[in-house]
Formats: sequence, structure tokens, C-alpha cells
Amino acid sequence: MHDWLDANTFLNIPAAQWLTAVLLTILYFFVILTIWKFVIFKVKQFSAKTATNIDDIIVEVLQSTELLTFAMIATLLGIRILELPDKWMHRLDHVTFIVLGIQIAIWVSKGITVWTNRKLNSRGEIPNPVITAMLSWVFKAVVWTILLLTVLANVGVNITAFVTSLGIGGVAVALAVQNILSDLFASLSIGLDKPFVIGDFIIFGDVMGTVEQVGLKTTRIRSLNGEQIVCSNTDLLKNTIHNYKRMTQRRVQFGFGVSYATPPESLEKIPPMIKQTIEKIEKTRFDRAHFKGFSSVTLDFEVVYFIVTDDFNLYMDIQQSINLTIMRELKALNVDFALPGISLVGLHPLPKTTFD
Repeated sequence: MHDWLDANTFLNIPAAQWLTAVLLTILYFFVILTIWKFVIFKVKQFSAKTATNIDDIIVEVLQSTELLTFAMIATLLGIRILELPDKWMHRLDHVTFIVLGIQIAIWVSKGITVWTNRKLNSRGEIPNPVITAMLSWVFKAVVWTILLLTVLANVGVNITAFVTSLGIGGVAVALAVQNILSDLFASLSIGLDKPFVIGDFIIFGDVMGTVEQVGLKTTRIRSLNGEQIVCSNTDLLKNTIHNYKRMTQRRVQFGFGVSYATPPESLEKIPPMIKQTIEKIEKTRFDRAHFKGFSSVTLDFEVVYFIVTDDFNLYMDIQQSINLTIMRELKALNVDFALPGISLVGLHPLPKTTFD
């Protein structure tokens, strides 16, 4: 058997060396796998004793290593015992560099993914999902770009000319997808400037609703009618945005008119009555109430007050209470609201007309 292995060759290498390389490859694989599992076990023990998340991320990254990587490394180590020409040994060095580089890039990319998921699912301060997602995408792009350039430089490619060609191609691509890039930078602007966040009730143009999702290209809004409105980030930022979620107080201005038949003594009692009515209501701050002026059909009053909350339903409840109280008090003062469209100035009964 030994003589047969020495007598038969493959690529001018005796079969005995190939068999030895295969056996060493299997041995290397199990040795590397055993060492790797031991390292992960020790790191897990250490991470269980600490309160930081960095070691937990390291554990998840190490556990993501594929068995194929171990198999390729073991194979490359086993092949090195063969008496290969210098040209092939040099190529093996390149392959080894590429395998290790790809695995390192996979680890870093996995670490970025784990960090992103932990940030988005954290129970503390909720991060901006747009910024977090974009940072994750940018970091991964940088990692794989560095890997690509490093590998090309290692195999002898002139990366200076390659980068220059990429720059020219990048300009062409940017011109072709300028609308997408515009939305992308608009998304970045939303994430950095934070004119609104998820859960805010906003109004712009003829659209109003609650922000459900801010993506890289579009923002999704749930309208009051229930349908989902999807709008481009660029078009959204071109409008004036009213963010009612951040309203700390609401300024309310309303008016009403009474009949011209109301005597001045009764008119003087109306502003103090309104002030007293508003000051009795919680979460309100009275500003002013005045006999504003004369219109063609009414004596006009104007009232301004503040509600120290952004709750729209509470605002409507308070306004309803104020309206009902004003009606009761005016009735107690024998003051009538003016009928719309009918002037009470100089109103006389029509003369009777007879027909013969």
C-alpha cells in the first residue's frame, strides 16, 4: 500500500503526500473547531459577570462564524505540506488572505447588525430609526469597500486607477439616481433635525395624521380616516409642517355677537362674566375678553384664552362648557344673540297696507 502511494502521483505530487494533507486537514479542522468552542465558552462565562453589552455582542459575533470558514482554513493549512511550486504557494497566500479578510468583514458586519438591533429594541431612550439604519448601512458599506480595495491591492491590482474609475462611475450613477439620493438626504435631514418622530401628529398641505414610519425614501402617515399615506421625504420637507404632538399649550380665540337692543349696562357685565367662567375651569389660563366692535348686524365680543395641554378632545370639552355657560349667563342677563343676517338697528314694524 505504501509503495502504491509513493508510485502514484497527482500533479507530480505523490499520493502519499495528498493523503497526508487530507488527514492533516481533518485534524486541523477539529482542532480549530475545538479551540473556537472553548474560546466562546470562556467569553460567555466572562460576559455573564459583566453589565456591559460589548462582550455580549462579541459572543454573538463569534457564534456567527460558519463551519465553512474553518474548513477552508484547515484545507489551506493542510495543502501547505505539499511540495508545490513557488507560484502556487504565492497563490495560496492570496487565497488565505482573502478567506481571513472576508471572515473579518463578516464579523464586523455582524457586529454592526447586532448593535443596530440592540439600539432599535432598547428599552431606554428610543433612538431615531432612520439615523440608526443609515449609520448601519454606511458602516457596512465602508467595511466591505475597505475589504475589496485591500484584496485587490493584495493580488496586485492598481487600486489608484480603480478608485478613479469608481469615482467617474459614481458621478454617472449619482446623476441617474438623483431623485433617490434626494430622498435619502431628506431622510438624513429628518433624522438629524427631527422635525417629527414616530408617533407625532403632523399636518402639512392637505395631509394630516400620525407618523408611523420614517424610511430611507418615504414616510408613512396614518390619516384620521384610517388609510395610510405614503409620501416622499423630499416632498414632505418642502412643505410647512405643523407638529401638534409638541404643542405645550393651545391658544383659543372665539367670538360671538349679541343684539343691538342690548343696553350698555348689560354689555359691561359680559367680559367679567366670561373671565370668571374661564378661570373656574382647570388647565385654562384667561387672557382677555372685550366688546370688540360694531358690525352691520351684531355687537361683537372677542375672547382669548389658553389651554395648557395638547389634548384636542379636552379642548373641545372645555370650549363646549364655556359656550353653554355663556348662553346661560346671557339668558340670565336678558341678552339675546343677534340673528345672523338681520339688522336690529332702527327696526320698526311695517306699516299696515290695505287693498280696496
